[in-house]
Amino acid sequence: KNSVKAMEKELVTCSLQGKEKAVLNRSQIFQILEGKYLDTKVIVVLGKAGMGKSILVQKICQDWSNGEFPQFEFVFWFDCKQISLPERRYSLKDLLVEFFIKPQEGSKEIFEYLLQNPAKVLLVFDGFEGLHDHDNSPRCSASQPEEDLCSIKELLSGLIQKKILNGCTLLLTARPKDKVYQYVSKVDKTIEIVGFSPQQRELYITKYFEGLPYCDNALKLIKECEYLFSHCYSPVMCRFVCFLCETVLEMGDESLPSTLTTVFLKFVQQKIIPMQTDVTAVQNQESLATLARIAWYLGEKHQSAMKSDLLPSKEVKEFALKYGFFLPFAFPRHSDSGEEEFGSTFSDFVIQNFLGALHLMLAEDIKDKSLTKYLSFPSKKKKPYNWLDLVPRFLAGLLFLQDDPYFCSLSNKDVKQSTKKQKTLLKYIRRLQINELCPERLLELLHCIYETQSNYLLQHVALRLKPDLSFLGIVLTPPDVHVLRSILKKSRKEFSLDLRNSSIDMQGLKDLAGLKNVASFRASLSDTVKLWKSLEQTKDYELLRASIEKFVLDPFKAKTMKDITDLSDLVEMQEKMINCVQDASGCSSYEIPAIKNLRKLEFALGPVCGLQGFLKLVEILAAFPSLQHLDLDALSENGIGDEGAESLSEVFPTLKSLETLNLSQNKITDVGAEKLATALPFLSSLKTLSLYNNSICDFGAENLAKVLPAMASLRVLDVQYNKITGVGAQQLTDSLRKCPHIKNLVMWNPTIPYGVLEHLQQLDSRISV
Repeated sequence: KNSVKAMEKELVTCSLQGKEKAVLNRSQIFQILEGKYLDTKVIVVLGKAGMGKSILVQKICQDWSNGEFPQFEFVFWFDCKQISLPERRYSLKDLLVEFFIKPQEGSKEIFEYLLQNPAKVLLVFDGFEGLHDHDNSPRCSASQPEEDLCSIKELLSGLIQKKILNGCTLLLTARPKDKVYQYVSKVDKTIEIVGFSPQQRELYITKYFEGLPYCDNALKLIKECEYLFSHCYSPVMCRFVCFLCETVLEMGDESLPSTLTTVFLKFVQQKIIPMQTDVTAVQNQESLATLARIAWYLGEKHQSAMKSDLLPSKEVKEFALKYGFFLPFAFPRHSDSGEEEFGSTFSDFVIQNFLGALHLMLAEDIKDKSLTKYLSFPSKKKKPYNWLDLVPRFLAGLLFLQDDPYFCSLSNKDVKQSTKKQKTLLKYIRRLQINELCPERLLELLHCIYETQSNYLLQHVALRLKPDLSFLGIVLTPPDVHVLRSILKKSRKEFSLDLRNSSIDMQGLKDLAGLKNVASFRASLSDTVKLWKSLEQTKDYELLRASIEKFVLDPFKAKTMKDITDLSDLVEMQEKMINCVQDASGCSSYEIPAIKNLRKLEFALGPVCGLQGFLKLVEILAAFPSLQHLDLDALSENGIGDEGAESLSEVFPTLKSLETLNLSQNKITDVGAEKLATALPFLSSLKTLSLYNNSICDFGAENLAKVLPAMASLRVLDVQYNKITGVGAQQLTDSLRKCPHIKNLVMWNPTIPYGVLEHLQQLDSRISV
């Protein structure tokens, strides 16, 4: 038990602080906490691929050039995928001076100035995930890292370890799943880009079509296709959907594709088909197949860029650049080398994913049976096979599109072989233990099935979902919510959903909570209260009533002051609900079921906010009529002390249902014990009282001994690891004789002589150590 507690305590101390949602201006990004000016400062910007991290850093560079961020005299921006090819080696001077500034003269003086004034330097590494593969990031071993040639990974390692340019500011962008913290030991600030809200999506779409005759039609068309509109939370996907919508409207069509796979199939087709003849069609098919193979080959190595001279032919290179699949770039040059070298990178991460999936479909050497290993939902918690995390969705979608004219125009594949691959997927999913999948894999499966648009598969999965679905701590994006909701609607079961710490937006929470077959749900308190207030404002009383009835709070664990504030808001909300949610009979009082049914409440704010938070909690304890278990034994020790104990004792008369009270490790002394003892008889249902590891002495033990006979419901009292001596132990033992209802008194204390405790134990076998 102790080792488990120690391990948990370690986890508590090492865990990152809870995320706070807030709108952040670019000017606030470099506001670092006081006292961090001397060392290198590391700021990490997280966001899924396509969320706009690169746009953000470009905008920061633009702001700086316009006079913002005057603390920096030099700003260097590097696209990691372009500088991180394994064979490339640089010195810091190469990277900063020769490549970036390219001065005609005085390069040595400029570099010396940079080394002497690191605080005036901002280094931006965009796409940090491009700097590492499966191996751990190497340590910088160069003896003179400023001058010696190193890989870009070693250079960045030297910067992070403060061996190079100590005192500069590092801004790294990366995807959330890339575990930046394994490679960067110290992060001063973490910012996560969460994408567009529904209102921002509408604004982007309106701006995209501004001035065009079909502007209003475009927004209506995209919003009607809810799945595509949900994907528009990602800026890069929003751009794709707008491009496609523009093409569709210009052709006079009135509907958009229904899945991501068909969107990208049409996107590729719209780029290639209008410009090709019969002669070029076959050549384009071959070039596309080659490009798809490159996409997969690079993806397996966690790369999206390559040297241009490694492309297999001039035709493929021209094809890739002509249709916008590739973008060219120049490599950083060594000061002593001659001509500039060029590379090519996929214009977009999603394009690389789509082409990677296309390769798996077209490649003859990939047999139908081996396809399943490229899907990301094995039953055990394994990492996804591939870095290209959208490939499984596109692959599943393409397997069900072999008769599609667009797909046929891109490939000269034998349809029979594609049908065999489709049957392999069907067989694989039929055998899958869907109810055993962890939440991430389940979501991945749901996306893949949705892309197939196979009614059979959608129904098959819906029927096999377990009734209790937990997405605790799993980020649920708008497309995740759409897919989950679509499949839940197809099931006849009733579901219970746990959506806590899932970053679900209000629309998503409303959509899931509103499903008829969702019988109950848990979500963050603040999000739930916001939803209810929104429904109240829009007078959607039916959904308001339904979501209130379904909301579950028990058991609740308060870890931050925000949790206590949110709980207070919920109690306050109950007062407001009386007016807008009444029983059919018209009775004037209404109890929110989640408040009425809360049975277990854990308090774990730790020593810094423990007392302050607890005093606020005590004010609302009376609002929970069914509270049976109040646990203040936190791993980081709340330390509510005598003031907290006194405050709690004052509300004992209202806690009629309380059966377990755990006040262990809270720095309670005789003063607090006396206050508690006076009020304990009011707890008419109390069965277990733990005061383990406090600072209670004989006077406190005496006060507890006096009230034990009056506590008829008490069965277990734990006062071990206090400062009680043989005198207090004797008083408790004497009182125990008058308490036949008590089953166990745990009172080993280092201050009680062992012989005394052994003697008392012989007198009454209910005393245990």
